[in-house]
Amino acid sequence: MDFAEREEEWALLMRGAIAGDGAAYHRFLIAVAPYLRATARRQCVRLGRGGGDPEDIVQEVLLAIHLKRHTWDQGRAIGPWLAAITRNKAIDMLRRRGRQTEVPIENFIEQLPAEPVSAGEEAGDVDRMLAMLNPRQRDIIRSVSVNGDSIREVADRLEMSEGAVRVALHRALKALAARYRSDAK
Repeated sequence: MDFAEREEEWALLMRGAIAGDGAAYHRFLIAVAPYLRATARRQCVRLGRGGGDPEDIVQEVLLAIHLKRHTWDQGRAIGPWLAAITRNKAIDMLRRRGRQTEVPIENFIEQLPAEPVSAGEEAGDVDRMLAMLNPRQRDIIRSVSVNGDSIREVADRLEMSEGAVRVALHRALKALAARYRSDAK
């Protein structure tokens, strides 16, 4: 099936979706996803982001299609409409994230030697940072991040769900990161 045939199939499915056919809409989304993914990848490369984040862009595009499908002119080809949405979402995402150059740390490992830190100093730093947290957060961070316990082990020991442990861990790490950033200023 060439692109013109696929595009006609997408248009037919989208017309059905606009008319209220949920199954047609579902088939439309599944059918266009590979095209959107490929288009998003090309946009990332064109805009200087290499591999970029095509999945994030695809999710944004799918949401935009859902919210704006009524704006598609049914007398026109659907491919350019999809391509324009994808291009705009890629540009929006890159603007939000800004230009960032990612360089693997392995390229600099010999040039950036770490200052030697004694085990006592390191433990003191950990204790000082953990002291800023409430006892439950401190226990979760120490168990998972310092001692290497699994989420399941911590959940069982604290009689919490695994999800609750993950949420508490995330919040504790976020609080530590915010405190560390404010101390560094």
